[in-house]
Amino acid sequence: MFYHAKELQFNARVSEPDPAFASLLLEQFGGGNGELKAAMQYFVQAFAARRPFPDKYDLLMDIASEELSHLEIVGATITMLLDGLNGELKDAAEQTDLTSVLNGKARKEQFIHATVMSPQFLALTGGGPALTNSQGVPWSGSYVNANGDLTVDLRSNIAAESRAKIVYEYLMQFTNDPYVKETLRFLMTREIAHFQSFSAALETIEPNFPPGVLQGDPQFTHLYFNMSDGASARGPWNQGQGPWPQGEQWMYVEDPLEEVIETKGQTENAPDGFRSPQDVERMDRRMSEQRSRQIREKTPTGRMQWSEYPQEELAGSSGPV
Repeated sequence: MFYHAKELQFNARVSEPDPAFASLLLEQFGGGNGELKAAMQYFVQAFAARRPFPDKYDLLMDIASEELSHLEIVGATITMLLDGLNGELKDAAEQTDLTSVLNGKARKEQFIHATVMSPQFLALTGGGPALTNSQGVPWSGSYVNANGDLTVDLRSNIAAESRAKIVYEYLMQFTNDPYVKETLRFLMTREIAHFQSFSAALETIEPNFPPGVLQGDPQFTHLYFNMSDGASARGPWNQGQGPWPQGEQWMYVEDPLEEVIETKGQTENAPDGFRSPQDVERMDRRMSEQRSRQIREKTPTGRMQWSEYPQEELAGSSGPV
């Protein structure tokens, strides 16, 4: 159950109208890294976590709801940056030239240029935000990543928060309004907080690597192929211990073409792995049983209900309706 509190989480303010920046800010309203995308992504991911990981369900729903509040902050800011335009557009009989609203002819020409680059922004919205990015591309459900595996979804969310953070960082370079910068700084900082929450949640799932359930082929998990000509860079991503357990190291393939030819496409005489195929099979079976048991034990048979009333525990009722 959702309800709307009319107070914004952060008091959005602007010094003066700025239609050009309002158009840029649409990126965080209806863009691929924006607040609506984040809200919908975490909301959709939460359903699969409801019973096997009720604590993660709570986390995802909390942050999804906060992202909707951020969407409201962005929408309010865009509307204030377009302040006065809606009324002028409604004054159709007077054929207003919008010059006074846009603080001079130069600003009017700048805004006309912005609307040419994104013609639907003003023509269709009349002074409010639109569910598009800054170039007028409509918001799409394809922005949402939800794979039904928490180790995968949480990594997607960490990446999403990183991208949203850097977009706010870039946006702050395009406005001199101290109030708008204050709002953007708040929103940017909350992306950092969410990054930390998702990172911490991922660490509570053990094991969480590799993503999903099945292990990799032990012949190839530790290989690094030198796929570029010329001087090569070496580091913990392709030599030494790396992120593996003690004793397992990267195997560097200096000449991938020679390796492929000699092994007939990695099908003969492939490198020995640090784990045997039997070890991997046992790990696959153990992980499959563990993950499926987590879900089966929390999923009742027969008739089900999602919640109890009142809801006093994280997990929903597993009994019949």
